[in-house]
Amino acid sequence: MLIAQITDLHVRPRGLPAYRVSETNRMVARAVAHLVALDPRPDLVPGNHDRRKTMRDVLPVAWMPGATKGFVQYTVEDHPVRLIALDTLVAGASHGALCTERLGFLERALAGGDGRPTLVFMHHPPFECGLVHMDEIRLLDGEAPFRRLIGAQTCIERILCGHHHRPIVTRYAGTIAQIAPSVSHQVAFDLTPEHEGALVFEPPAYLLHRYTPETGLVSHMVYVEAFDGPYPFVLDAAYPGQH
Repeated sequence: MLIAQITDLHVRPRGLPAYRVSETNRMVARAVAHLVALDPRPDLVPGNHDRRKTMRDVLPVAWMPGATKGFVQYTVEDHPVRLIALDTLVAGASHGALCTERLGFLERALAGGDGRPTLVFMHHPPFECGLVHMDEIRLLDGEAPFRRLIGAQTCIERILCGHHHRPIVTRYAGTIAQIAPSVSHQVAFDLTPEHEGALVFEPPAYLLHRYTPETGLVSHMVYVEAFDGPYPFVLDAAYPGQH
């Protein structure tokens, strides 16, 4: 099973770049074209959660089974790995939250899985990463009960997030939490406490997760840009031992 995770599209009105410099619409189109050209093709492409009304107006209902009103939360059951999508949006704010209703959905979804391998998708990461300006707008409300729910399970293969525009991985509540880079611009890497944040044009990328019962979930970061190559590994006859 292949799952492509794209996040932080920052789609804008036509002709208006994000932050005045990032042509996000063009970069998103390139990322989608890259995904479509993959061989083998991914089975699923979950993305980040943004404005709820826009998502419901634009995306097919089949992509969000059961998310017909209120929070955009749902489960996908008809694959080797279960997907649980959580809505961490706080309307009008940058940080994330999980209220009692959303946590209740997660608890019921986890209880209904019969121990099957499960991925939890959420936009706002539930952990600190050292990028101070991003840590200030991570999942702030509801993180403690979320951690308890996750820690009580043994079936969760991965918690998959976006929001931070960088590839970041950590251990979290007995599983692995992973942030995907953006398919548009990235956040500048700076761990100094006084850094206020900035964007950089490091290559856009996404995560491709491969699941098999034998190996579990293996994640690859895939760059959208076209680079020189591929070139075959031709060894130099003068150095037969090289690898």
